[in-house]
Amino acid sequence: MFPREGPGIGLLLLRISVAATLVLSLAGRPDLPLFHWLFAGAVLVSIALAVGISTPLVSSIVCVYAITDLLIGLRFDWLVVSLFLNSIAVALLGPGAYSLDARLFGFKVMAMPPRKDANGS
Repeated sequence: MFPREGPGIGLLLLRISVAATLVLSLAGRPDLPLFHWLFAGAVLVSIALAVGISTPLVSSIVCVYAITDLLIGLRFDWLVVSLFLNSIAVALLGPGAYSLDARLFGFKVMAMPPRKDANGS
């Protein structure tokens, strides 16, 4: 189920925040090898995250980038720590109602039949 109204808007803002933070964290590092390829990939991942397509997978990719940057990077950056924590939150919470994932997978609710008791009634 995809949360609507206030929680859905909150998830939309969180997705946009993670996408913007990813681009900003790479934009300040033009000294990286293969910077143009990394930046192009970050822009594509950010667009996918902002519109909410494959949100758990995309936010997991962002999380792996943040972990890699924190472990291998030559500097400690609070922006990357924020990116790490927020991408985990998006991966665990999901995309919300205002996303392409919600449109693709629909607002389906499964109704389960009542369980029968163990004594046969």
